[in-house]
Amino acid sequence: MKRVTIKDIAKIAGVSYATISRALNNSPEISPETRARIQEICRREGYRANSLARSLVSNKTGVIGLIIPDISHPYYGEIGLNIEICARRHHYNVMMCNSLHDLQQIGELLQFLIAHQVDGVIIASSHDDVYAYVTSRSFAVPIVLLGDCMNASCGTACNAVSLDNYTAGRIGAEYLIGLGHRDIVYLGRRANSATHQHRYTGYAQAMQAAGLTPNTVDNPDGSSTLERGYALAKQLFISDRPCSAIFAATDAVAMGVMKAADELQIDIPGSLSLIGLDNYVYSGLSRTMLTTIDQRKPQLAEAAVGLMMQLLSDNPPGEYTHRVIRPALIERSTCAPFDRAHALRSAR
Repeated sequence: MKRVTIKDIAKIAGVSYATISRALNNSPEISPETRARIQEICRREGYRANSLARSLVSNKTGVIGLIIPDISHPYYGEIGLNIEICARRHHYNVMMCNSLHDLQQIGELLQFLIAHQVDGVIIASSHDDVYAYVTSRSFAVPIVLLGDCMNASCGTACNAVSLDNYTAGRIGAEYLIGLGHRDIVYLGRRANSATHQHRYTGYAQAMQAAGLTPNTVDNPDGSSTLERGYALAKQLFISDRPCSAIFAATDAVAMGVMKAADELQIDIPGSLSLIGLDNYVYSGLSRTMLTTIDQRKPQLAEAAVGLMMQLLSDNPPGEYTHRVIRPALIERSTCAPFDRAHALRSAR
């Protein structure tokens, strides 16, 4: 089937190519009647403007790239959806790619997206090596890092948006302490993640401020999963370590804790209080009702896209920008005040 060109439309309409172009670009030089007639001819004939040709003139394609580790992960799935929703409000489309937690893949995907003329790229990651990669190179398009970084000066070396993970850790610990818990285990910290390090620091400092000793179970994996949370919790439960509450590093880890507790007939929240961090969609299901810290993913996405739009505007900021989103506590049904008598009965 022959592709309809602008020349075909001009011939049918009986006007010049320039008139067709002005009508399709809503030029004030064209009357509303002429514009409507040309648009109707385009619809009838199936004509679509050549986006690539337009981009050569405007130097913009109206497309931003998005690199996420894994769209099957609930957090990144929700982040991807919210970024696309926000981008469309700004009349931008999103080209999404999955890096599968591989730094080399991130580099290759960046080059792929830039080669396909995206106007900018948002990279969602919390690994230190991604931050180092972005800050050690220059790119032909603006880059926004959506995630945490270990460097205290993050925001002076790259444009970034992140959750206040330190505050998230502090809020969770203070909530459990306020319920009377003293033996609070932080379960699932990952050494290779700035996000986890900042969350743990908030937890640890809240514990120390209350005169309590931080108690940690580390996650040796490169990602936080239900399976790893289950394995770590089971090891904790069969050990002699005192524990009346668990602060899980992520909701996925918390789900693993719930599975292990169910197998060992540990009552949540009767014998064990549990709080997560993420507020995944399934965290609020009726059989879960997990108390958690909300990452406020819509706000993170809006901040990342908003920063990208600012960078693509005619007056971009002259310095790097770091925008921080404050988390929020979501109280549900997995935490309860510490009952010393119950704890003593359970220990017998």
